[in-house]
Amino acid sequence: MKWENHSVMMEFTFLAYPSCPELRALSFLGVTLVYALIITGNVLIMVAIRSEAHLHTPMYYFLGSLSGVEICYTAVVVPHILANTLQTQKTITLLGCATQMAFFIGLGSIDCFILAAMAYDRYVAVCRPLQYPLIMTLTLCVCLAMASVVIGFFLSLQLVAFIFSLPFCHARGIEHFFCDVPPVMRLMCANSHTHEQSVLVAATLAIAVPFFLITTSYAFIVAAVLRIQSAVGRCRAFSTCSSHLTVVLLQYGCCAFTYLCPNSSYSAKQGQLLSLVYTLGTPLLNPLIYTLRNSEVKGALGRVLTRNYLSHKS
Repeated sequence: MKWENHSVMMEFTFLAYPSCPELRALSFLGVTLVYALIITGNVLIMVAIRSEAHLHTPMYYFLGSLSGVEICYTAVVVPHILANTLQTQKTITLLGCATQMAFFIGLGSIDCFILAAMAYDRYVAVCRPLQYPLIMTLTLCVCLAMASVVIGFFLSLQLVAFIFSLPFCHARGIEHFFCDVPPVMRLMCANSHTHEQSVLVAATLAIAVPFFLITTSYAFIVAAVLRIQSAVGRCRAFSTCSSHLTVVLLQYGCCAFTYLCPNSSYSAKQGQLLSLVYTLGTPLLNPLIYTLRNSEVKGALGRVLTRNYLSHKS
């Protein structure tokens, strides 16, 4: 990374936080509540999958991995948001901003690739059910998860190294709650079109490529399900994929609006709203969607909570 034009101690100021004390207190309480629900929901899913032997399958392995990534993903920015909400000086150093962006983009990319791995798992389960145990082995699941981590952080480090090698203008105010790509790019003094295209390529690799893999998998799934003669069989096949598809639409819809739109059409207020959705909304909805729409997970969570209650009571 080229730091010649920057001081590592250079500071940025976040401008999106409310100035009214009442609004700050309300924001702090609201974000704290949502963050607590995110951690609780995702931890419960991980504990249920680990403690229930019948959930030790590829689908739930990826679901547990997704919950772990969601916990880390929110931990990168939410505690910092909470601290800034209460502080008078809402600043971050250049190195801190680059580090936060690297982890945030990296974990978000891992999230996308794990969703693609889950789509492949559903494709094999629906389209090649007899070969499913031979194809979706534990070794393959671990390899897909590790590949998601390596590719996600590789793309993130390349993007962040590129962004922070560019010259910044004198303005140091970021119209956002944390160091995200679009608001930081607006502080650059270099040729915006060239750099915008470079960021678009990185975003395409991290978002559009796994989304293409997911849509391809679901195209084969829909074709296979439509060939099933029994209406009950079709409903059962679709129900195994509906939760995952709902999460995919939420995740990729927000990411596409944020990272695949031209910088010239970027709106600070719209970006702030979308960032709250994919930083707090999606990690909160993921465990709810998988719990409410999956009887096996609901049953496992019920047994885990019952065991914990009985153990504390005794």
